[in-house]
Amino acid sequence: MNGWWASLSLVDGAVPVIVDLAQLLLVAAVVVLALFGRRSRLGARDRRVRGRLGRGLIIAASALAGSLVGWASCWLLSDQWDLFDVSLTPVSRAWVAVAFAGVGVAVTGAALSGWRARIVATAAVVASLMAGAIGVNADFGQYTTVGSLSDHQVAPPLPASLLALQAHAAPDRLGHAAASATPSSRPQNGSGSSVAHGVVGSVVIPATVSHFAARPAYIYLPPAALRAHPVPLPVIVMLSGQPGSPGTVISSGNIAAIFDSFARSHGGVAPIVVVADQLSAPQNNPMCVDGALGASESYLTVDVPNWIRSHLTVRTAAKDWAIAGFSQGGTCAIQLGSAHPGLFSDIIDVSGQLAPKNGGLHQTIALGFGGDANLYRASLPQTVLARRAPYLDSVAVFGVGQLDTRYGPVSVVMSASAGRAGIQTTRVVSPGTGHDWHTVQWVLKNELTPIYRHMGLER
Repeated sequence: MNGWWASLSLVDGAVPVIVDLAQLLLVAAVVVLALFGRRSRLGARDRRVRGRLGRGLIIAASALAGSLVGWASCWLLSDQWDLFDVSLTPVSRAWVAVAFAGVGVAVTGAALSGWRARIVATAAVVASLMAGAIGVNADFGQYTTVGSLSDHQVAPPLPASLLALQAHAAPDRLGHAAASATPSSRPQNGSGSSVAHGVVGSVVIPATVSHFAARPAYIYLPPAALRAHPVPLPVIVMLSGQPGSPGTVISSGNIAAIFDSFARSHGGVAPIVVVADQLSAPQNNPMCVDGALGASESYLTVDVPNWIRSHLTVRTAAKDWAIAGFSQGGTCAIQLGSAHPGLFSDIIDVSGQLAPKNGGLHQTIALGFGGDANLYRASLPQTVLARRAPYLDSVAVFGVGQLDTRYGPVSVVMSASAGRAGIQTTRVVSPGTGHDWHTVQWVLKNELTPIYRHMGLER
């Protein structure tokens, strides 16, 4: 999606206000037409409807019934059938209830009135469903703009001049010893950049070894990386949830603003963030393993690190590399961090699962592990943590939303397993949020101090 309208916000600003007002006005218009307009033949034949009071009571009952149907649908689809693999928050359930209440009023009002009300009622149904969808989306923070409804490019390609600047001092081009110096949190010898903000751009990271069908990645370069002579910086490799894309992390995670804020208080220094693709398509879930859906693990642990070390001015020690993710990406973070501590000794798992999952257990084993149940069990993060213990120099942050009743208990179990394995573990709870990008932003803004200390960015 291109054009000015692609940047319109779906979580605040004019679009949600206009849609909410449209729902309110259209539903109100249906009620007025039903109470004061000419009744349809159906209304005339129904002798139980006596005057405006009777019709008003029927409309009120339809609003109540609609809201109850909406709330019950959330309970059935989310809590009983587990259709979304998450538990909806009270805020999302309320938005669904409001939407169904509007639909109930519109349908009933159309039945009690004439053709004009039916036209208005049709518009009211559309507006009610849109208002509910926008409200639920705002609660999740998944689609921040109109353009984000498609898998569109959220930032232009990283400028060739910046790539050349970064590649000039990349460790694989200079030798790893050149990337061993700890970055200063203050500009040195007048080399500080006057740039106040970092840069986000897209890049293509070739799947040379894995042949994984990855979409373009996004890179965040902090102000310190934009200097004429950039120093080597730590790296955070970050992953989206599923469905999702690297662009989702940039837009919904508000990556640039969060790490720019950190850089402002640290002399322009912050980690370089590489948002890689572990899915290949929004609805695909290779589970960060090498399986029938693609060699996702090899892409993330071989191709992506190789590209980073040959194209970016980064430090090479494992303590300076973090693997981070939300939801399915959080599951990948603990999978890869536990299995590859020599590559990623920093782990940021926000609302991840206990184990990789793609449908039921049988399908998960078939798609990800060639039907080998023993291989599946051996690859579970808890199994890997116990087998590889003790971890001598790994740090993990497990974050979850206060309202996330599904993955809150999971984070307790997983953080305890990591702690028993010797990982320096911190578990944090985001107040008033659920299984959503608001939780991700809160964790990234407020709770990465253990990671930063390990990287030498904080004392």
